[in-house]
Amino acid sequence: MRAPIVTVRAAAGLTALVALVAAGCSDPGKVPVPDREGAVKSTASVRAERRAYDGAPPTVPHQDFGAACNACHDRRGRSVPGVGFAPASPHDDTSKAGATTRCRQCHVFITTDELFVVSEFGGVPQDLVAGDRATAGAPPRIPHRILMREDCAACHDGPAAREEIRTSHPERVRCRQCHVPVTDNRSFESSLEVGLTNSGQ
Repeated sequence: MRAPIVTVRAAAGLTALVALVAAGCSDPGKVPVPDREGAVKSTASVRAERRAYDGAPPTVPHQDFGAACNACHDRRGRSVPGVGFAPASPHDDTSKAGATTRCRQCHVFITTDELFVVSEFGGVPQDLVAGDRATAGAPPRIPHRILMREDCAACHDGPAAREEIRTSHPERVRCRQCHVPVTDNRSFESSLEVGLTNSGQ
């Protein structure tokens, strides 16, 4: 009787993982993970380069280990020796079918550096700045779409969070009670007499 393909692929992935651990990690595109001795994660600029354009799903930066994606990319993320820190999946709270089971429908492995097809498309690069504020003293607005990113803590809290966007108050779990997505770029007039303005701070 033949061994199941999944078992063979998982064994091959484990072998590759052991080889990566033995080789050690000295990648300049990695930074230490806070409070995780020896763990590393990709820098913000490296992570931004994994998107074809702002809002695009990031490509998979490692080889296929033959395991389910959410084995490492769970609700909090996981340190994978020799590879880095697997960020948490922001899709856990997504109501769309297959959000956490069909990962490679959106996230792909890079198999070539050649141009896939000639195109005039020029996507906007990922913007690494924080959201602006509607008024002085207001909480930052959410500068990206919410669909498939309902779990704010996946990117803004935990070991994998980029330091630039890490929340200072992870204990508050209803993020969108204060932080709202930008849906209209028109300015509004305040009826308040204190003259609040959008300072971008």
